[in-house]
Amino acid sequence: MTVSTKPVALVTGSGQGIGRGIALKLAVEGYTVVINDVVADPSVTDKGPYEVKAAIEAAGGTAAICKADISSAADRQMMGDFIDKEFGRLDLLVNNAGVAPRQRADILEATEESFERLMNINLKGPYFLTQLLANKMIGYQKAGIVEVPRIVFITSMSAYVSSTSRGEYCVSKAALAMGATLFADRLGEFNIPVIQIAPGIIATPMTSVVTEKYDKLIAGGILPTKRWGQPEDIAGVVIAVAHGYLDYSTGNVIEVGGGFHIRRL
Repeated sequence: MTVSTKPVALVTGSGQGIGRGIALKLAVEGYTVVINDVVADPSVTDKGPYEVKAAIEAAGGTAAICKADISSAADRQMMGDFIDKEFGRLDLLVNNAGVAPRQRADILEATEESFERLMNINLKGPYFLTQLLANKMIGYQKAGIVEVPRIVFITSMSAYVSSTSRGEYCVSKAALAMGATLFADRLGEFNIPVIQIAPGIIATPMTSVVTEKYDKLIAGGILPTKRWGQPEDIAGVVIAVAHGYLDYSTGNVIEVGGGFHIRRL
């Protein structure tokens, strides 16, 4: 096993959107970034994991690609083995991968199939990936390789905001928020901080299908900060976590939503 001299971060779902923004920022900060996505085609270089890897390397950073489906136990194990073999350490896990319903549907009509898909990817995947990699982090600590490993969960303001046309998404994110709290509690013994970041209205491929709706809401004043959030807004908080600035805030939720949570008259 080769041990990397640089800190290593795994960012799930980092072939686009928020994950891409996080991966690029971490690379600039000196991390070797493991780019994970369920789709990774070397012949596709204008988007997806290989575009992200090229962008990181063009900026002088280091990246590797690990194609895996986080909802699969075998793939999660493969990711852990990949990190062991290639780097021998993991300093930061960013649980970012997640999906929206393929089709928005009222909760009186939404299908069990859609519910199961979102719970498998948005909840079960990061929950058991964290279980697997937290145990590896503890091992890296005991071996003196990593002093303070850190974990981030990207949840959503949908963990507490009702959206009845995508109930399964809200439920998956609410459950994931509790998962983050549980791991923060359990891993405190090992000095492994766990921080939850809850994005608001962020411009990504996931939200591109509702651009007109959110444009109107933002123009109408739903946010004190009257603009769309960008992946870089989320990445900035991840960098603060990576630098250890939030270690004593383990278990906390940082909402990156332009002030959406503020109750106003």
